[in-house]
Amino acid sequence: MYLKPLEQMRPMRRQAGMTTLGVAILVAFIGLFAFAAIRLTPVYLNYMKVASIVSGVYEEFDSTKPTRAAIRQSIARRFDIESVAVIQSKEVSVKAVDGGFEVAAVYSHKAPFIGNISFVVDFDRRVVIRK
Repeated sequence: MYLKPLEQMRPMRRQAGMTTLGVAILVAFIGLFAFAAIRLTPVYLNYMKVASIVSGVYEEFDSTKPTRAAIRQSIARRFDIESVAVIQSKEVSVKAVDGGFEVAAVYSHKAPFIGNISFVVDFDRRVVIRK
């Protein structure tokens, strides 16, 4: 009786897994997105400050018959307290509209990424304060 070698008795299985090159490409791809997130996080945190200022002005003055000067003074005070540097309080527009004032913070923020590649993010936050 003839016995087969042990290698021939087991069924052949395909190898599974990633090569070193595949892992390196995957790590580089994930690292690129992580670096982009790190560069964009401060941009969005600044926007959150500006949005909270505009919302705070709305909550303070809505339906209280405000004046444009009082709204501007509140915006300037809040910008100083929150230490917002990406936009000046003078750049926030306060326009008279039917029934009140529209407070609009519209600006762009440019964040460098890699070399001469940058992200430009446009923000637009508006509220209407009723008289």
